[in-house]
Amino acid sequence: MIRGTTRLIAHLGVPTESFKAPMIYNPWFESRGIDAVVVPMGSKPEDFPELLRRLFRLTNIAGALITMPHKTNVVSLLGRATKTVKVAGACNAVRPGPDGALEGDMFDGEGFVRGVLRKGRALKGASALVIGAGGVGSAIAASLAASGVGELALFDPAAASMEGLAGRLRAEYPALRVRTGSKDPAGFDVVVNATPLGMKDGDPLPADVSRIAPTTFVGEVVMKTEVTPFLAAARERGCATQVGADMLFEQIPAYLEFFGYPTTTPEELRSVARIAY
Repeated sequence: MIRGTTRLIAHLGVPTESFKAPMIYNPWFESRGIDAVVVPMGSKPEDFPELLRRLFRLTNIAGALITMPHKTNVVSLLGRATKTVKVAGACNAVRPGPDGALEGDMFDGEGFVRGVLRKGRALKGASALVIGAGGVGSAIAASLAASGVGELALFDPAAASMEGLAGRLRAEYPALRVRTGSKDPAGFDVVVNATPLGMKDGDPLPADVSRIAPTTFVGEVVMKTEVTPFLAAARERGCATQVGADMLFEQIPAYLEFFGYPTTTPEELRSVARIAY
């Protein structure tokens, strides 16, 4: 039930038809008796800056979830941004600060990292390879750096994206060893596919799985199928793995904490979610 006391969290993007967040957050809010609701709001890029400013003049807004195509454009509208936003060059959560300035953070990569840690894999001092330096790859790389990995290798056929991300990482984390240009997974503690490879039948694997050690943790961002061919091949090698959907459910507790609500677990979220189309 939406009442006059209900706090609003806007879910901004376009098109809204594919949004999953309202079907996860809202049942959870209801189950906890929390007077808040996530509301999908479609916004074209040309309207987004003005809409964001006006939304945060509402007296009952708690924050906003930012999704495509606005994750990069919103950065220039923030009053304060975390180091993760600066490295990723994107933001997916905005809240009003105590002084009214907009504060932004990025949780795509945080969801990936929380999933890895909850599966018992340590990241501090580890070596990681992130294949794909687009939006999600940049976010994962930023969160891996924040988690304390000792070495981070990046690969993307778009050299400008790859080198740009490497430069931002070196600027924000000068002690981190960053290298670029190779997707050879040999010798890494963690290997991440942050590309769309695996969404279509017949896609090539993002890396040579025969070069991955059985002790390597292999992560995926593709959610179309739970176990992609890449993860299936890694499991055959004996690797521990993380499916793409884990990143979605693991980041929601971080969002809730950011907006000032009680935290939860992915298991609790899954148990009440009502995802249907």
